[in-house]
Formats: sequence, C-alpha cells, structure tokens
Amino acid sequence: MNGAVETRYLPLSQGRIAYEESGGGPLVVLSPGMGELRSTYRLLVPHLVRAGLRVVSVDLRGHGDSDATFDQYGDTATAHDLGALIDHIGEPAVVVGNSMSAGAAVILAAESPRLVRGLVLTGPFVRPPTVHPAMALMFRILTARPWAAAAWNAYLPQLYAGDLPTDFAQYRSAVRDALRRPGYSRAFSRTTRADHGPAERALAAVRAPSLVLMGENDPDFRDPRAEAEWIGTALGSRVVMVPRAGHYPHVQQPDVTADAIVHFIEEELHRA
Repeated sequence: MNGAVETRYLPLSQGRIAYEESGGGPLVVLSPGMGELRSTYRLLVPHLVRAGLRVVSVDLRGHGDSDATFDQYGDTATAHDLGALIDHIGEPAVVVGNSMSAGAAVILAAESPRLVRGLVLTGPFVRPPTVHPAMALMFRILTARPWAAAAWNAYLPQLYAGDLPTDFAQYRSAVRDALRRPGYSRAFSRTTRADHGPAERALAAVRAPSLVLMGENDPDFRDPRAEAEWIGTALGSRVVMVPRAGHYPHVQQPDVTADAIVHFIEEELHRA
C-alpha cells in the first residue's frame, strides 16, 4: 500500500521505527493512531507534497513495519520516537498526530519545543476520555490477546462514520494482516492501555502554534465539537470541524484536511 516509496528505519535501543519520505520543503511528520498503519495517510500525502512540503510518514512502534520488540507503548513512548526521528532528520517539523498520536505530539512539543514548529491534531486524544467503567472494561477485554486483531478489525468501520475511502477494504485487510504477525497483537494490546494523562498535563507548556481537526461524526467522543473546542481553548488553536468524517478526517476528507493543514503552515511560516 506504500507504492514505490522506500521504507526507511530509525534504529533505537530496543528496536526500529519505520518511516517513509516524499517531497521537499518544510518538514511535516505524520503519525497515526493506535492500530493504524502509516498508509492511513496515503490520500493526504500527495496533497501535501504538491503544496511543496517534505512529508515523512511513520509507523508507531509495534505497528506496520516498525518492530514489536519494545518494552513500553503509548503516548509518551510515541513522543520519544517522534522526537528521535525529527532529531535524526535534522530540522524542526510540523507534527500531524491522529488520535493517540495527537497526545504524543503535545508531549513532544512541551518537552522538546526546538523540534516542533507546529501541531496539527486530528481526532485528538489529549486527555483521558470520560467512559463508563463497564464500557472501559469491555474495551480492555476486546483488545486483549488472542482476539485483539479480530476485535479491532470488526470495530474499525465504526470509526469511519461518514464517508469511506474507496480503498477501505484493502486498507482494512492490511491492518488485519499486520496485527496477525507474531508479537504485533501483543504490542497493539499494550498500546490500547495508553494513558493520556501526561498529554493533558503537558498542554499548558505547549508554545507551538496548533490546529485542531475533528470529524463532525467522530464516534470516539460524546460531543466531538465540544472536545475540539476544549482543546482549541487549551492550546489557543484554530478548530476546523470536518463534515462527513469520523475519527480519520485525513483519509475520509483528504482535500478538506490538506487545505486546512497547508493554510495553517503557510500562515505560521509567514508569521515566523
């Protein structure tokens, strides 16, 4: 699903992080949510490249082409991986983080401001969700081994409330197959236990400009607009609500998402 783009690897102490690079210009790093592959950005990347941006898409540890040999997973671990990758590339980035990766991006911006030129948070989890204890227990059971891959594959279509990309069936199969490899279901299960508390505590320390993109139909939030506006107030962000999109506006409405990101970057580069 990644076409002819070369897969590159960043070696870390416990394993490798996979990424790919396209285009040239100011650096944009795209980080997916849990259970996702970097190819979740497959429809967004061409828009950003045409806008004159250097685009790097990364797989989370324990996902896709990255290794599943790490001791820790979740927001803070992802923040450290993103920081190591940006430091390796050698220039600050606009970090686009979806879902859990939005929390990781916030942590990175707070802890290593020199690495983060701006934040774009899509379907963002940047604080612990308000969930009924029974629902939380059910989610924990469903995402436990050995049925985590099957449960996630069954649940994934619900997160796409709104328009489905035409290649959704192919992408869904790729996600399922990736999770079935030895060690990856375990890594995914551990990632689902991510604590978003560190991201919430980091919000006040973020100084990078930011943009919040939320699907109007995002089923992960009781009131998507209210959650987006809360984050927008906390960060001083502009908020864009994306119609006919659920948890993945970057793939459900790539044109709208790309326009918002490019406009944000152009504004911030001009201001800088």
